[in-house]
Amino acid sequence: MAFATGKFSFGLCDYCGQRYPFNVLKKNWRGFKVCPEDYEPKEPQLEPLKYKGDAIALLEPRPDRIEPVSVFVGTPGFSSFQSIGTANNGINMTPDALNKALFMSIKISPVSVVIT
Repeated sequence: MAFATGKFSFGLCDYCGQRYPFNVLKKNWRGFKVCPEDYEPKEPQLEPLKYKGDAIALLEPRPDRIEPVSVFVGTPGFSSFQSIGTANNGINMTPDALNKALFMSIKISPVSVVIT
């Protein structure tokens, strides 16, 4: 469908009601035909945000594995250091002069190897 150019036509501004040449009227962001004095562009605050959100998930994550490992060094109450001083001033720690054996125990789950 063809439309006329409107170079000899007049139109009324939807805001102020004044008569203007039809080609001078502009359509604003609300859809009204308005004169150049009443034309206002759309405010940037009215546009939706271009925020995509925070990246929370990792690409190809490697979750922690829980392996049973127990390490015991010495016996209960054993200390390789002794305190020199009174109960109020017991912060000076020096190595114990006695040679005490240290014990360590480690448990590791079974390991399977697959070769393809």
